[in-house]
Amino acid sequence: MSAAATARRVPLRASPPEVAKAPASIPTSSAASASAPLRAAVGTISGRRIPAAPLRCSSSSPESHAPPKLGLLMEVEGVLADVYRFGNRQAFNVAFRSLGLDCANWTEPIYADLVRKARGDEERMLVLFFDRIGWPTSLPTSEKGSFVKSVLREKLKALEEFSASDSLPLRPGVEKFIDDALSEGIPMAILAAYGRNGEKISRSIVEKLGPERTSKIKIVGKTEVEGSFYGQLVLGKGVTSSLDEQLVREAQKAASAEKQRIAEEVASILKLSVDISASESSEKVIATLRAGSESVGCDVQNCVLVAGSQSGVLAAKRIGMPCVVVRSSFTARAEFQSAKAVMDGYGGTDLTLSKLLSKKWS
Repeated sequence: MSAAATARRVPLRASPPEVAKAPASIPTSSAASASAPLRAAVGTISGRRIPAAPLRCSSSSPESHAPPKLGLLMEVEGVLADVYRFGNRQAFNVAFRSLGLDCANWTEPIYADLVRKARGDEERMLVLFFDRIGWPTSLPTSEKGSFVKSVLREKLKALEEFSASDSLPLRPGVEKFIDDALSEGIPMAILAAYGRNGEKISRSIVEKLGPERTSKIKIVGKTEVEGSFYGQLVLGKGVTSSLDEQLVREAQKAASAEKQRIAEEVASILKLSVDISASESSEKVIATLRAGSESVGCDVQNCVLVAGSQSGVLAAKRIGMPCVVVRSSFTARAEFQSAKAVMDGYGGTDLTLSKLLSKKWS
């Protein structure tokens, strides 16, 4: 090629980049917070691909580039406060007095014995107790059931007052454990949506942590569960109008398939053929755990549940969430085979943040 021709060559200029068209509307915050298993089950729908890669824990600080190692979820009853030792028993005694049952008084040994024999069923505990000491003489046999329910109503009212007072203390060491987690920038959520005594009592106990702590912690109640991505898609609690209807149906199918898989596993052990769904209470706990993982910005496998209930431990196992148990007076003799560790309390030889981070449970 001649020098003149070379001189006339003009470098090609890249054409201006086209502006990428935005995908059809799916709320970013909701879609991003869906758990990886759920998104993997949904896959590509109506030409839209839902990323199947596991979620990463979001950094607690915008200036930090390394995400936290985990998200921390905590139950309330038995974990933040030993409601059963310092609340339930006293509340029953208040209920007895308010109903004029002066002969009824539960000491700690009596209460512990009733819990063990009735396996925590409070109606059964009352029946066992009054069968032992005698029912009120003026009470017809046909009204024993309504009498038991009236005692439980009075007991709940008394427990609500206890939970809001200094009579029900937090567990020793739990405040330091929470402070240590917050100082490490670990995102935390407290699960108030489920518990034997209801959300109102759970929230009263959470308030004992003080506003400085609670302002840094997500509190997950019924409203938060229903507003979560999982709650909208699977529980059908007010599905966001902009979500594709087919996406909703596929997500619900994925949840049904998960329930059936669990049922088949149980059936294979029992040598049965079954077609069942997870119980309502089990679904409630699972939904709360998933909403909790969304609230801290972590996938379920990157969260650790600090549990005090058997229902929490079993639900965590079903969705693949690691779980550590802190025993209370109610679960002092219970077995938690699927838990990573079982501790008697906080600090020292029991649960500390350093053990949790290093996964050194013993």
